Amino acid sequence: MSPRPVVVVTRRLPEPVHQALARAFDARLNPDDRPLSADGLREAVGSADALLTTVTDKVTAEVLAAEPRRAGLVANFGVGFNNIDVEAAKARGIAVSNTPDVLTDATADLAMTLLLMVARRTGEGERHLRGGQWTGWRPTHMLGTHVTGKTLGLVGMGRIARAVAQRAHHGFGMRIIYHDPFPPPPDVARGLGAEQRQTLDEVLREADFVSLHCPATPETRHLLNRDRLALMRPEAFLINTARGDVVDEAALVETLASKRIAGAGLDVFEREPQVTQALTAMDNVVLLPHLGSATTETRVAMGMRAFENLQLFFSGKPLRDRVA
Repeated sequence: MSPRPVVVVTRRLPEPVHQALARAFDARLNPDDRPLSADGLREAVGSADALLTTVTDKVTAEVLAAEPRRAGLVANFGVGFNNIDVEAAKARGIAVSNTPDVLTDATADLAMTLLLMVARRTGEGERHLRGGQWTGWRPTHMLGTHVTGKTLGLVGMGRIARAVAQRAHHGFGMRIIYHDPFPPPPDVARGLGAEQRQTLDEVLREADFVSLHCPATPETRHLLNRDRLALMRPEAFLINTARGDVVDEAALVETLASKRIAGAGLDVFEREPQVTQALTAMDNVVLLPHLGSATTETRVAMGMRAFENLQLFFSGKPLRDRVA
């Protein structure tokens, strides 16, 4: 009987996923739930048949250059894979997979949560109440911004953005505009009440809320820079559940501090887990610790999707979610 494939699992995953991995493979689990160092990742590339990584693992060209190389697959736990040097993986003959589809609804829910929280000042309101400052209802206390009927601008129109559009348009009567260099079919956009704009600048100028749903690539790094943030309306809010480095965080702080936009709701940050200190002091900013896919159901589904790709790989079949 041939030995079972060795799979290094870099972080603690939900228990049902661990059980499935342990039944099928020689799964080397991370007992401390702390990110592996670059040396730890290199050792895994050299000693394991596959790695199950997360978006916090920096699988660089240096990591992938480990000699001798044993790993044939990096199965990433997440829809994004900008933590992996995909070109270096290709050059070394290492396949890369991700976990799309299964986190769409959870992330869309969280984008709407941030939008509602920052518009209605709920984070600020809870701090106010918990701090013992509330003296009772009054007509002009902590007035927020109406959401129903406002214009939502989507930057990107992939699965998650379309799920946000469905919630915003059909649930809150919001008008939807979007920009994406690879737009969805016209009938899909029509079903969401979504109107295409030819440029990102048009979306930024027109929207009451701007929600980011583009991948993290060299081209989208600091897509929302100082100049583009300046295009937004003073009453507008920025929502980011995509990737932190899509926004120039220093420029965002300047824009918020000078009241050139009304506020921001952020689930991701440019230098995670570090958060720009100035943001934490701003009442018109809602900050969450990268919770986009953080439901039990979703994280289990993500793990099982990665597990499926591992099974396909070791049985010599095409990966379901191959990205390299």
